[in-house]
Amino acid sequence: MATAYWDRDKEGEQPAPAISFWKAGHTPTLIAAFLYFDLAFMVWVLLGPLAPMIAQTLALTPAEKGLMVATPTLMGALLRVVNGLLVDRIGPKMSGAISQLIVIAGLFVAWMMGVSSFEGTLALGVVLGFAGASFAIALPLASRWYPPEHQGKAMGLAGMGNSGTVLAALFAPGLAKLFGWNAVLGLACIPLTIVFVIYMIMAKDAPNAPPPKKMIDYFQPLKQADAWLLMAFYAVTFGGFVGLAASLPIYFTDQFGLTPVMAGYCTAGCVFAGSLVRPIGGALADKIGGVRTLMIVYLIAAIALAGVAFATTLVTALGLFVLAMLALGTGNGSVFQLVPQRFQAEIGVMTGLVGMAGGIGGFYLASSLGFAKQLTGSFSAGFLIFAGLAIVAFIGVALVKARWRATWTSGARI
Repeated sequence: MATAYWDRDKEGEQPAPAISFWKAGHTPTLIAAFLYFDLAFMVWVLLGPLAPMIAQTLALTPAEKGLMVATPTLMGALLRVVNGLLVDRIGPKMSGAISQLIVIAGLFVAWMMGVSSFEGTLALGVVLGFAGASFAIALPLASRWYPPEHQGKAMGLAGMGNSGTVLAALFAPGLAKLFGWNAVLGLACIPLTIVFVIYMIMAKDAPNAPPPKKMIDYFQPLKQADAWLLMAFYAVTFGGFVGLAASLPIYFTDQFGLTPVMAGYCTAGCVFAGSLVRPIGGALADKIGGVRTLMIVYLIAAIALAGVAFATTLVTALGLFVLAMLALGTGNGSVFQLVPQRFQAEIGVMTGLVGMAGGIGGFYLASSLGFAKQLTGSFSAGFLIFAGLAIVAFIGVALVKARWRATWTSGARI
């Protein structure tokens, strides 16, 4: 269906009358993409809510705690490029099936053998990286069914699988208290397997997928400045979101002395805010343009994160984190309203590349907070530096907005 839209644009014909979102694509695939991404995201950040208990058992330093929760983020970032290549060659549905089976098998083995060292947590983090790489599969799986004017909503709804972090934060600490944190690894295999079956039944590859290219052609977008800009912008929005999702349980327990369960509840509240607004960010970008939305997002996120650095009470910090997550979640949807407008033919690999940049941003934030705590005794330096990066991103968007609006011709708002 989306192919028809592009053909009309190329022929200079008048665009077809608007079709409602729910009639424009394939709803079962959209639902399957959301469920797959949601559960994959849940286990991707699983080490975050479990970190206080793991750290106590293994006697980890603040820097080691930061690296432990950051490793799945980094591996997920790198593997997103691999998944982006697979999506364009074998299709998103099969790519997702392979990735999910690796995650289920890895968690099962970790549960059976046990994780008893810092190095073991890093190895587990590598396996969980395959779950984080699901991003480069779920979004193309859903978005290829939709025309340009509905890309923001489709990307946002599929990407709302970010809410899986809420499930991890809500349930992992409580289950760990009841059964031990290692048992949580095995328990996670149950919902993953159920969703895998649903995914295989409901998901369907779109008929308008571009033909496979030569391997070197996949990296052609990197020769264009717009690709690097979109990657940088997403490194701040998604990097901030996932970095905080992984680090907040540690922050709340170390900074305010909360129990792991209470820290999980506080983290869940913050993450839920950011996940809930992702589709709103995509829809808002469809309405007022992704560029304008991003500028607002970066300004709010910078103010909130800078405020967190000086917060002295739990209530103040919690409120600022919710505000920051609302902004960052909106920004996630906004960036991916822009990506298919500029790189429709390379959406698979660009989803992987942009997603990789987001994961690297998350790795930086999560690890830098751990190092800041170990070196200075406070998390403040880490938050202030990331707030500065949000300001840099704001300036970057302001500098390119006129050129993007003048040269992009997809027909959607930029």
